[in-house]
Amino acid sequence: MDRRQGLRAVLWLVGAVACRTGRPLYDSTPGNENARGTIAGSVTAGGEALPGRQVRAVRLGTTETYAAVTSVTGGFSIQVPPGRYRLEVTLAEGERIVRQPSVVNINESDLDANLEIMVAQ
Repeated sequence: MDRRQGLRAVLWLVGAVACRTGRPLYDSTPGNENARGTIAGSVTAGGEALPGRQVRAVRLGTTETYAAVTSVTGGFSIQVPPGRYRLEVTLAEGERIVRQPSVVNINESDLDANLEIMVAQ
């Protein structure tokens, strides 16, 4: 296979993958559950990151729960469908939450970043 044939094959493959017939890449229909938003932030204690903590976003009025585990920097990112959420964090014995957002409201393709959850003993 010469260089041009290889390039054509690659371009054809990329074009075939990019052309998804029957489903749009983004659908802005109101109430579209596929147009997810993102809840992101960090979990800290005394100014230090808390890695390995599970953070759950619980959709208000339902039993739907979405979760992530904090990274080494204490950061988390959870993709959720549009709605209102409360955040919960797995705590170690004797810990309590001293600061967290009350209700997080996520719209289509929304990003609510820089949320802070502070834990103390």
